[in-house]
Amino acid sequence: MTKEEKYTLAKWAMNHALENGAQEVSVNISNNQSSSVEVREEKIDKLEQALQSNLSIRLFVDNKYSSHSTSRLNKEDLARFIEEAIEGTKYLSEDEFRTLPKPELYYKGDGPDLGSLDKNFGSVDPVEKIQVAFAAEKEILGSNERIISVSSSYYDGLNERVMVTSNGFEGDTANSYFGIYTNVSVKGDGDARPEFGWGETAIKYNELKKTGTGTTALKRALDKIGAKKIESGTMPMIVENRVVSRIFSPLMNALDGSAIQQKNSFLIDKLGEKVASEKLTLTDDPFIIGGRGSRLFDGEGIATKKRTVFEKGVLKTYYIDTYYGKKLEMEPNSGSTTNLVFETGDKDLDALIASVKRGIFVTGFNGGNSNGSTGDFSYGIEGFLVENGEIVKPVTEMNITGNMKTLWANIGEIGNDVRDDSSWRTPSILFNDVDFSGL
Repeated sequence: MTKEEKYTLAKWAMNHALENGAQEVSVNISNNQSSSVEVREEKIDKLEQALQSNLSIRLFVDNKYSSHSTSRLNKEDLARFIEEAIEGTKYLSEDEFRTLPKPELYYKGDGPDLGSLDKNFGSVDPVEKIQVAFAAEKEILGSNERIISVSSSYYDGLNERVMVTSNGFEGDTANSYFGIYTNVSVKGDGDARPEFGWGETAIKYNELKKTGTGTTALKRALDKIGAKKIESGTMPMIVENRVVSRIFSPLMNALDGSAIQQKNSFLIDKLGEKVASEKLTLTDDPFIIGGRGSRLFDGEGIATKKRTVFEKGVLKTYYIDTYYGKKLEMEPNSGSTTNLVFETGDKDLDALIASVKRGIFVTGFNGGNSNGSTGDFSYGIEGFLVENGEIVKPVTEMNITGNMKTLWANIGEIGNDVRDDSSWRTPSILFNDVDFSGL
């Protein structure tokens, strides 16, 4: 289905809903393509390909709200589907806060190309995809006597959608992704079987790094051999950039309108207050060309804006959608993040490690949780003991405990090794005075 055909069908579905009793309507039509191949022991272990089209519709009927989706897109089926959905909505309880956004908040069109789509997506030969997966496996297959198993995979996807609303919004988006992933398990000490996986991703196929996942995964797995607990203590913690999101997500979740309205946020009523270290300055930038979270409008059609989230530790904004904006009596500004960009320091990961007399370099989290309302947390970690600026030995089966507000107030350094393959562009971060539980 072409983009023009999607628009035509979406507008027809919207009008049909209005003609049958809905006062407001929002319609999305999307299509998704994906393929993947996984290889193991020089054989294809799994080969998948999917193509799916879907219509989702949000209905506002007599102060009542519901959302529905279907993959049956012929008009006869859709007409019956919409009519039944409207009738079902009438049995729900009223919710005065459910409305479409104000039209003046909508994206108005003519935005820049954000580089989120590989326009040659469909031109990659399926045989080449399989060869890429095999090549990743062959990087290390048989290269070390400790290897137990190696598996590698290639995957890609294309997502396209159009959206229309009954109060004037029209917009469309398209994005693509490509990736390679290799997982290795090795013989450790005794019965231990350390393993590690490493991946590379890109928006465009020609920009995908197609070598190195195997060698990196093997090195990381071998580095974990002999990992043990060490004694408990309070010491610095360096968190690697690719896993910072585990301790960063509770901070961002606390800014969500739903968490604030439901009293499940430890940052309620903190706008304009210093809630973290002065070293934390964070910007939400939806307009980065090639950014993984770049977009011109959100899921409601609200135009995105560049905004400061934290400025030298001071909280500057919450994430508020239309529904929770009405409940909280706050202006909606989009209820979701785009590209989160840290203001970085001048040290790379090696320099952060070199600056620590005795601490732990965390490369992974194993279980645990954070309490949304209090910020108290407990996580299992694995990584390496650092002494006198050097990695000494691997550690595992240890826990960190504390409070999110205290943790983010105790930033020692923010690294400059920013991840650019994620919408959360996290660097490695050094935290002071973290409580570790071990022996």
